[in-house]
Amino acid sequence: MNIEAFFQAPWHVQLHAGAAIAAVLLGAVQLIAPKGTLPHRQLGYVWVALMLTVAITAIFIRSGGSFSWIHIFVPLTLIGVASLILAARKGLVARHRGTVMGLYIGALMIPGAFSFLPGRLMHTVVTGG
Repeated sequence: MNIEAFFQAPWHVQLHAGAAIAAVLLGAVQLIAPKGTLPHRQLGYVWVALMLTVAITAIFIRSGGSFSWIHIFVPLTLIGVASLILAARKGLVARHRGTVMGLYIGALMIPGAFSFLPGRLMHTVVTGG
């Protein structure tokens, strides 16, 4: 483990990774906790803020100064967040649930898995190399 690599990364990378980890953890809680309650709604707003932080900070993380294929998750996340909010406000529970699951898996878990590939920060942090 090399936590120092995390603290040596630029601040926007630290914010991105921290928000992503927090969104994964809070998302797991939200998925298993009772739905429709005040805490669910309040924590949902926090989760949305974390997702927006992850997406927006990703814009500033570039290899060689240009966007990579993984940046496709930025507009997908932004659209997904807007969609889940609209679905919740309209009372479209099934659509809200599906959008949240799609974001959790498609915008957090899948890109998160890529962050553990060799040469990426999380790989360095976890494996030390």
